[in-house]
Amino acid sequence: MEFNTDEALRGWADEIECAVTICDTDCRILYMNQRSRHTFARHGDIIGHDLMQYHPPRAQALIRHMLATGDTNTYSISKNGLKKIIHQTPWRRDGKIAGLVEFSIVLPADMPHYDRG
Repeated sequence: MEFNTDEALRGWADEIECAVTICDTDCRILYMNQRSRHTFARHGDIIGHDLMQYHPPRAQALIRHMLATGDTNTYSISKNGLKKIIHQTPWRRDGKIAGLVEFSIVLPADMPHYDRG
């Protein structure tokens, strides 16, 4: 029996416990998983929209920088009583930057930290 990786991974991010948002190099939103759509529900269905219209100028400059250089951006925020880590990184197709993906992960208040050497 042949294993179909594409089929096995289809929808992998739909129901995970973090928000996943993907855009292309034109900053057009291509994908939002359930958690991401819930987070941005106040804007309606924004798939297909320009990501830049939802970001201030400083963030727009950072988005352009990541698309141009391949750099990543990671930071933490507090929002609605929750602490989150945001990780934004380019995704590639055939070695070329094809857009950005953002993971927004709620951090548990009592999250352990380990130093491994």
